[in-house]
Amino acid sequence: MRQALFGRFDTCGLPDSAKLAARWSKTALMGLTLVIGGATTEAKPLGSLPSRADPIEKNGSARPVSAWVKFCERFPNECAVDTAEVAVMEMTPMLWNALTAVNRRVNGRVKPMTDRAHWGTIDSWDFPDDGVGDCEDYQLLKRRMLVERGLPRRALRMTVVIDELGEGHAVLMARTDRGDYVLDNKINAVLPWERTGYTFIKREGQDGTAWVSLGGRSSPVTTANR
Repeated sequence: MRQALFGRFDTCGLPDSAKLAARWSKTALMGLTLVIGGATTEAKPLGSLPSRADPIEKNGSARPVSAWVKFCERFPNECAVDTAEVAVMEMTPMLWNALTAVNRRVNGRVKPMTDRAHWGTIDSWDFPDDGVGDCEDYQLLKRRMLVERGLPRRALRMTVVIDELGEGHAVLMARTDRGDYVLDNKINAVLPWERTGYTFIKREGQDGTAWVSLGGRSSPVTTANR
């Protein structure tokens, strides 16, 4: 838990098939088309919306993840906040389709690898352009893809949690008028935050580059998917 609180990840949350290896080795969307590594899939509109989720509100300021700070030095546009953008997106079938399609697509294309195995360091945030990455790398790619398709970056926030193993983990939070939803490399379903089983520590702020605390608020439900 200390690693997540102070901005360091050792073992990110990986899909079930990779957990043991990792622990041992230490909106205006107009026709969504997803392309990664030359593969293309057409997203089709969904006929229904997800169940409502409560928003998870900030609880003061928080120290940013140190590796995020270094990432922002290399990719400042990825961390900049445009306050002219909406902070909360309107949930529509097209938006829901975009979130679920991108989450599934990236999870299926990127192979899990810890930063220690990949870069020889405890924590490094980057895009998984070589096809492998740690939890935060998945989420950064998902956000980049969603922003490229017209979603407001301001409403897509990198978030630090404690996962079901008690380890630091990074997810992408999509803030909508139906509540806050989580895109996660460990599961293809996009879940309301309260159904993840995670404890929410902090996330990027929406009014600038400062991070905000989420007060260690725990999800009341641990899903059967894990």
